[in-house]
Amino acid sequence: MSKRIVFMGTPDYATKIFERLINSSYDVVALYTQPDKPVGRKQLLTPPHIKQFCLDNNIELPIFQPEKLRGNKEVEEELKALNPDFIIVAAYGQILPLEILEIAPCINLHASLLPKYRGASPIQESLLNDDEYTGVTSMLMEEGLDSGDILALQYLKITPTMEVAEAFAKLSDIAAELTITTLDNFEKIEPKKQNEAEVSFCKKIKKEYGLVDFSNAKSLYLKYKAYSYWPGIFIENGLKLKDIKLVEETSNNNEGEILDIKTDSIIIACKKGSIEVQTLQAPSKKALNAVEYIKGKRVSLGDILE
Repeated sequence: MSKRIVFMGTPDYATKIFERLINSSYDVVALYTQPDKPVGRKQLLTPPHIKQFCLDNNIELPIFQPEKLRGNKEVEEELKALNPDFIIVAAYGQILPLEILEIAPCINLHASLLPKYRGASPIQESLLNDDEYTGVTSMLMEEGLDSGDILALQYLKITPTMEVAEAFAKLSDIAAELTITTLDNFEKIEPKKQNEAEVSFCKKIKKEYGLVDFSNAKSLYLKYKAYSYWPGIFIENGLKLKDIKLVEETSNNNEGEILDIKTDSIIIACKKGSIEVQTLQAPSKKALNAVEYIKGKRVSLGDILE
């Protein structure tokens, strides 16, 4: 008889794991995700990525969207009635209270090599810190934040040009396979305590984290790699810099000087190093090719981009 799984997750990272589970020998009996939220200027009520996936693919499964888990007796009773063998959690968006953790083994697929980067933005943090490797950890959940015992780890080498979207996609695939491996071998795995001396944390990303200056090319490029999906990177006047490459990181220059104008990109100086930018976007305007943008602003070679 196949094991019964309750899945808890919200964004596309979770969807990939969920898709792998529903196409496995395991019996996914219910999905828990965040409530639908208003999105965009028109504030249209929009379901989470994973719920939309179910709707688009005619997946007939009970979908629960409680506002909160803690102190919610109704959720507790629902879960007990579902009688799961495991509760699988991936980027759900709420901390599970003890009452739920005691119903069945709760396994979290966290996109970092724990105990590094406990918290909400581990993928962005690994790119921001120019790590050589990131990965996914499957762990037994407890009441703390990503502090439970490790069941399995899988590594991903970060290439020099890997941006956050590519990292998310690769780590989602890794997490999907690691979920099955962990479940298949659960009885044989000896959970390993996390080393508290190596713990680090990361926070939920705010829009202001995307603010950059032209002091250091490498730091600017790392921010771009981490935040290119959201919130993007922008200078103090709100001008967004997109489609960026790191040219070099050793030269000394005037901050923001246009060093070269190519066919469809410009080279911008940082105090230390330089970057190549293909696209610029002024606040509330459409994105333009960088060469077109500076021509429109009458900025030329040797001028400062402000």
